[in-house]
Amino acid sequence: MRYRVLGPVHMAPRTPSAAKPRAVLATLLVQSNTVVSTHTLIDELWGAEPPRTATTTLQVYVSQLRKALLEDTGEAVVEAGAPQPLLTRSPGYLMRVAPEELDLTVFESLRAEGRAAYGRHDYEAASQALSRALGLWTGPALSGIPHGPSLGTSAIRLNELRAEVLEQRISADLRLGLHHELVGELMALAHEHPLRETLHCHLMVALYRSGRQFDALQVYHRARRSLVDELGVEPGPALSRLQERILACDLSLAWRGEPARRLVPVGASGDRPAGGSADGGRSAGPTVWLPPAVADYTGREDQLAFGKRLLAGNQPGPDKVLVVSGRAGVGKTALAVRLAHDAAERFPDGRLLVTLRDAGGRAVEPRTALATLLRRLRGPRATAAGPGTDSGAQPLPSSEAELAELLHARTEGRRMLIVLDDVVSEAQIRPVLSAVPDSTVILTSRHVLGALESVQHLTLDVLAPGEAEALLASCGGQRMREDPEAAAEIARLCGWLPLALRVAAAGLSARPHWTAAGLAQRLRDERTRLAALALGDLDVRSSLLTAYRDVDEETRHAFRILGPASLPDFALWSAAALLGTDRAGAERLTERLVQAHLLEARRRPGRLEPVRYGFHALLRSLALEVLAQESPQEGPAAVERLCRAFLILARYADAQLAPGRERLGYEVEPLAAVCPEEVVGSAPLRWFQEESAGLSEAVRQAHAAGLWSLCSALASAAAGYYEAGALWDEWASTHDLALDAARRSGDIHAEAVILRSLGDLAWQRHRTSLAIAQYRQAWQLFTRHGDRAAAGRCLSAEGDALLGTGRVTLAEQAYARALSVSRQNGDPRGSAKSLRGLALVAQREGRHEEALARLGECESAARSAGDRRWIEYARRTASELRAAVASGRSAAASSIPLEVRPGVWLFQPSWPLQRAA
Repeated sequence: MRYRVLGPVHMAPRTPSAAKPRAVLATLLVQSNTVVSTHTLIDELWGAEPPRTATTTLQVYVSQLRKALLEDTGEAVVEAGAPQPLLTRSPGYLMRVAPEELDLTVFESLRAEGRAAYGRHDYEAASQALSRALGLWTGPALSGIPHGPSLGTSAIRLNELRAEVLEQRISADLRLGLHHELVGELMALAHEHPLRETLHCHLMVALYRSGRQFDALQVYHRARRSLVDELGVEPGPALSRLQERILACDLSLAWRGEPARRLVPVGASGDRPAGGSADGGRSAGPTVWLPPAVADYTGREDQLAFGKRLLAGNQPGPDKVLVVSGRAGVGKTALAVRLAHDAAERFPDGRLLVTLRDAGGRAVEPRTALATLLRRLRGPRATAAGPGTDSGAQPLPSSEAELAELLHARTEGRRMLIVLDDVVSEAQIRPVLSAVPDSTVILTSRHVLGALESVQHLTLDVLAPGEAEALLASCGGQRMREDPEAAAEIARLCGWLPLALRVAAAGLSARPHWTAAGLAQRLRDERTRLAALALGDLDVRSSLLTAYRDVDEETRHAFRILGPASLPDFALWSAAALLGTDRAGAERLTERLVQAHLLEARRRPGRLEPVRYGFHALLRSLALEVLAQESPQEGPAAVERLCRAFLILARYADAQLAPGRERLGYEVEPLAAVCPEEVVGSAPLRWFQEESAGLSEAVRQAHAAGLWSLCSALASAAAGYYEAGALWDEWASTHDLALDAARRSGDIHAEAVILRSLGDLAWQRHRTSLAIAQYRQAWQLFTRHGDRAAAGRCLSAEGDALLGTGRVTLAEQAYARALSVSRQNGDPRGSAKSLRGLALVAQREGRHEEALARLGECESAARSAGDRRWIEYARRTASELRAAVASGRSAAASSIPLEVRPGVWLFQPSWPLQRAA
């Protein structure tokens, strides 16, 4: 199925990652094969206050969707000339969707089929059709995107339809006699939807027919309490009447006959193998040397199932070695111990665990591991044995070869499970594995141990958010359970790492005067988070430091220097800039860190760089901590290299997006590791979209490091993208820092450039008074600095703000002054902008010939400046005006929406013309 809206919005082959393009897609899909107007889409995306660039931005989103719709994933080849399903149809867009391509259409078809079958009393067919309809859902309708008025209404309608289908399917199953099978499902549903009386009715019937009359009546009382407490109403007639019938033991409620189909319980077939001694009559008991299993073990169901399948194999051997790897604190040992305890019946001769590090965290020698295994295999009985008894009571040999030979003899033919915990390297473990070929072995390691042959690998990641919160609730006591919002934040701040979660929960339990919200507040500061995650001998920092110290100095250095990298992840060019090396050297070091689980490699299909890297939250805290402690002089230099790289790439991308756009000049030396042609290529918009978070972070880092000029230049280079994408918050936050940086450095010119950009932001946000004030401040600073051309452009910008509020006379005066200044200073780009303003005034006042003449002059000035955007803008605006005049709509030509700047519109101005100030 190509399109999905019954859950997270999805499109094959690739779903747009940004929320707003997905909202456009969802709106078009919900109204598929119907024209959706541009105004509807703009209202859905931005509500009552769209940005001036709304139409242009919407066109960008549509273009991205069209490109994604024709992408080839390699699974289904898109033939040349394949039809584009997303069409432009006045007054908006139309999405052509075949019935079988959209889950919503299939759902509605199956719903109708099920309802029809139910109506003719074919409950088997009804249940099947309705079950198939429900199987199409993957979550709440239209989830994962912001909802405007249209999508919000659609989501409510679709979720209600889902509940209706679910209730009818359950009703059909009850009529098929499946009451026993329905009890568990209905209990969960009644808990989730305490105010839906139909579900409570179904549950009461299922319980009554299962011989649980008392439980059925309890359901009624709980439902009544919820209705009274939440809504202040008594149960409806259907629920009340059902209670009376159950109290009266109404025989017509009972099920008569056999169920139409049955569920077969696991293990009910009676084909379990006969008992017997698995060890061939060995009288000695098994050797068990395991720590106790974690009592409140939570989650990891899939990983446990994988491990159990491996341990359940028939023949032990070299292919029966499981490597459980993952970062420090992820729960490798806990999983291995849980598997070992659960597998007691499979290994009647023994289950042992040996740790391959000493108390100081250093790797033990292979011979030490072999000797430890032999001692534990002896057990306490060997010391009391008499002459001629088990040779295990004799002193152990000293050489590694003899120890391995003896261990082989002790384990040969025996069904044993050996857990070798915290393996440091393949070399450490090879002698031990060679000595126990008949045993099943679980290895845990912070390293992948990829050089081992004939092994199965299981890599553990952090817990899913739901599992992490369940672990906190289990370990943290009542205070944690009473504040789920704080628990969710604690889980996120701990990076969902099991060790950190247990330490946080234990810390709360040990301090009765703390609250969950207070603990979350203590963990918010990244600089002190690791210190807060320590309690007794439970110390997250110590565990992470062990993994850090396991690698060589070159890799540790890379770990430290990458600490300031962008969040949430970064590209290889960013790593190269920080490390001060080329791409090949950066890739070698990052891959080493990935193998040591100190860094994550994250696949990002469809991006400019399909593999990006990122730190776990706590490892990033550690990286910044050890950077400050061990390389305090290198951190600022690395940050400067990263910011320079961002500036080089942002300028290159911005120059492609809008050639000739004004931006702050700053001389920056090229970096050998960063080639804009390779990194950005011909996709400047995609680069900005993918690196937007990192670019904003680079501005903050430059400001924090006191790199004032670099901070201002970075913000200026990003301003065009922020404006085109209507990213007001990012624009404001970066430019506030840039303005402070310019003032701290005393750079009047940089301050003027940033102020003019902030004026543009205020104008876009309809804060006209603030915009005018900032334009005037910028004009004064440019004048003081001697940049008369830039000062003239401030006058043009002020004219735009005045025109937008209907103060036409003042706007015309500002444009005229700007034109005079631009011509005096030989600034063709400034002349183009002021001529465009005078043309807009003439158009608005009905002086169409004058407006066309001004637009012709604007085009000539733009051609002199070599600015393609403004050339096309002047032509486009003149063409639209000529068409309106030629059609005899002269009056309409004065009131059509104004494209005041390329891609920036005045939407339906409501102001009257004001010829006076």
